Amino acid sequence: MISRLRGRIVGSGEGFVILEAGNVGFQVFMPLPLAREAASAPGEVVLFTHLVAREDSVVLYGFLAPGELEMFRMLITVNRVGPALATTILSQMTVSDLAAAVIGGDEKSLTRVSGVGSKNAGRIILELRDKMKKRSAHLLDGKVPGADPLRNDAESALLALGFSARESRDAVSAVISGMSKPTVQDVIKAALIRMRER
Repeated sequence: MISRLRGRIVGSGEGFVILEAGNVGFQVFMPLPLAREAASAPGEVVLFTHLVAREDSVVLYGFLAPGELEMFRMLITVNRVGPALATTILSQMTVSDLAAAVIGGDEKSLTRVSGVGSKNAGRIILELRDKMKKRSAHLLDGKVPGADPLRNDAESALLALGFSARESRDAVSAVISGMSKPTVQDVIKAALIRMRER
């Protein structure tokens, strides 16, 4: 089992990087934002990995933090959630947002992820809620499920405008912390300005 790699990123593509370690180039599949972050690293990176070996393929999945790998491993224990779908979920939701959605029973947030229907969302919540509650302090990163309706409403509005779940969360998080008693409209307007500037 290859559980950790350290080396330089020598190539990348949509959802994967090529990490050179010990004169060997390892193709490592990653959630999109993590792959981009790893590919832009100026020096060596450390990837926490999970090897999936099947009759016709051997695939390595990688993450930048142990908590991301832990969440991936929990997701693939769920019936009908394979490594590809787990990677898609972690491309569109952060570990703490995913944990908050599962613990809070928030199917709506999960079904915003492409490839996750209501049945899959229900299975993820049913099969992982108790496991995540036990690990909540580590996974939630200080977030309390359902505690911020203003943030949820602003993110939902951005999703309706066609932005991805991760783009919406990142933009709202970036602008809301510097605002004093904002309305939903204030947050949406500031988030849209921020996304246009990037």
